[in-house]
Amino acid sequence: MQKTYKITDEDGIHARPATALVNTANKFKSEVFAEANNRKVTMKSILGVLSLGLESGDLVTFITEGEDASDLLAAFDDVFSQEGLGIVYR
Repeated sequence: MQKTYKITDEDGIHARPATALVNTANKFKSEVFAEANNRKVTMKSILGVLSLGLESGDLVTFITEGEDASDLLAAFDDVFSQEGLGIVYR
């Protein structure tokens, strides 16, 4: 499963929201990766997420594999909404 978001927060994905995403990812058994800026990283590593350097206007695609993949993507929807990070792009 996958979902793409457009980052709308003027500060992009910095330490606080990155931590919220990583903490959320680590609550699930499924693997989840982020693809952006020609890179792919695990969402279970804060350094990996921050290394993407996501800024306002960037697109990021989350790819999940596993038994609770749909629940994980739904949880990411919640984080994006609560943190005001971005909108679903596709």
